[in-house]
Amino acid sequence: MSRCAPATARAPGCTWRASSASWRARSPIISTEAGATGAAAAGRRIGFACLVFTAAGWGMTWPVLKTVMQELPALTARGLGGLLAAVGLGLAALALRRPLAVPRSERLPLLVAALLNYSAWMGFSTLGLRILSAGEGALVAYTMPVWAALLAWPVLGERPTLARLAALGMGMGGVAVLMSGQSLSAGLEKLPGVLLVLAAALCFALGAVLSKRRPLVLHPLTSVVWQVGIGSLPILAGAALMEQPDWGQASALSWGGIVYMGAVPLSLCYLTWFAALRRLPAGTAAMGTLLTPMVGMLASAALLGEPLGWRQAVALAMTLGGVVLALRG
Repeated sequence: MSRCAPATARAPGCTWRASSASWRARSPIISTEAGATGAAAAGRRIGFACLVFTAAGWGMTWPVLKTVMQELPALTARGLGGLLAAVGLGLAALALRRPLAVPRSERLPLLVAALLNYSAWMGFSTLGLRILSAGEGALVAYTMPVWAALLAWPVLGERPTLARLAALGMGMGGVAVLMSGQSLSAGLEKLPGVLLVLAAALCFALGAVLSKRRPLVLHPLTSVVWQVGIGSLPILAGAALMEQPDWGQASALSWGGIVYMGAVPLSLCYLTWFAALRRLPAGTAAMGTLLTPMVGMLASAALLGEPLGWRQAVALAMTLGGVVLALRG
């Protein structure tokens, strides 16, 4: 630097005209820090890409399932997708050499998580989708962070803040706006569907809060394999008791939808979700899931011709606003 100093007085850009190789040779620490910064930036880009893929895959589930339900009963379709996902995730775990054994101390918490996070979430939301449109179902279901914020009070002792109470009001207001365009009779007809999907959101939120109180000591992939596998069993049992599928009515489109649900939202999306969590702050990843109901509503309008007007836009804005308040409050 002493040779460049006089020149620097005459030409401020002197230092930066030095070759990158000599600069790194003189400043190995800065070079290392720059490399680390570049690697971190690349990791964030990968994390955001994984997050977008996850949200898009989960959002597309709603119109895909609604399409499959035109030819196959709801629980049958969901149960088959879950079974396919459990097999695929299990094979992925074996290929990645992740342990599938579950310690005895983790079995009961794992069972509770599977019943809340998968059986109840998938089962109730699927039954609700028989009554609601795909866009309506996606919007109501993704009020779950609001419920998680409120359930944290009795379960974790986290008193609800003003922001969380406002989040509840905005979330429920969004659902009310969505339903307000219906006639009284149509609104009453859809009420059971709304309650079923809200029950799904509450169960998933409870599972999330309980997992925060007592986290599973399992690799995330191992946890998902067992939760999807165990959680699919009650859904398949319900399908066997309540439904009589006409397999001859199932077209290639329906089978493709089942394969999609098993391979993308329940398998690949979980893998990309974990990849996003490794590379991004948890709060950023949580905010990223707000894309899911947006994708669900837009895809349902584009693929199924469901209405998408000012009422749906206001309901979506209020619900997502409530979720943001819940996550930040």
